[in-house]
Amino acid sequence: MVRIRLRRMGAKKSPFYRIVVADKRSPRDGRFIESIGTYNPHTQPETVELQMERAAYWLSTGAQPSDGVTPLLRRLKLLDESGKPIPYTPPVVETATTA
Repeated sequence: MVRIRLRRMGAKKSPFYRIVVADKRSPRDGRFIESIGTYNPHTQPETVELQMERAAYWLSTGAQPSDGVTPLLRRLKLLDESGKPIPYTPPVVETATTA
């Protein structure tokens, strides 16, 4: 089973986390399939950088978010309250046309 979870990085007592897609059997800081973002709980407010397209792709293929990642994905509107994935539509960028 594939999971979206946090991988601890940073110095002692000053962690930040990478959001990674990994096999469930891999260790927390071990081998992973893809890194899709970062999470820093020490900034005010907390900083979350996530590749929305890749996270939506992995959720659509059946990857299960861990308990630590679920609230982050809910805040970014990729999961609903029951934990089901919400289809992601990228924002439309309007281009200026000259006449």
